Amino acid sequence: MSDDIVLLVRRFYDRLWNNWDDQSVDRTLATTFTFRGSLGQETSGRDEWRAYRDRIRRGASDFHNEIVTLIAARDQAAVRLLYSGTHTGDLLGLAPTGGSFTYAGAAFFTAADGFLTSAWVLGDLDRLRSQLTYDGNK
Repeated sequence: MSDDIVLLVRRFYDRLWNNWDDQSVDRTLATTFTFRGSLGQETSGRDEWRAYRDRIRRGASDFHNEIVTLIAARDQAAVRLLYSGTHTGDLLGLAPTGGSFTYAGAAFFTAADGFLTSAWVLGDLDRLRSQLTYDGNK
C-alpha cells in the first residue's frame, strides 16, 4: 500500500495543486476527503477542497508545492514541503503586493481503496505573513 499512497500524494501536489487539474481530483480524493489546510480552514469532500485550493489560487495564481521529503508506510504518508508563489490577490487578509514568497510546511495523509481520505497540513504562516507584509499592509 505504501507505493500506492506515494503515487497519490505525488499526484495530489503535481496535478491537483501545481497544475490546477480538476479532472484528477475525482481520481485522487475520496468523496469524503477531509482536509485541514495550512491556513487553518477545514474542508470535507472534493468540492470544499476545490474551493480551498481556488481561494489560494486567487491569492497566488502561480502557487507551487515542492515535495522535499516523502515518507510512507502502509496507508499513511508524511511530506515535508516548500511552498512558493507570487502575491497577486488577497491572501491571509492582505491586499496583493506583487511580491514573491517561499515558506516551509508539512502534511500528513491517509489513504484507502485507491484514494486519499484525509490530509492535515501545517505551514509556516509567520514566515509567509512576514513576506507579504509591506509598509502599506501593516
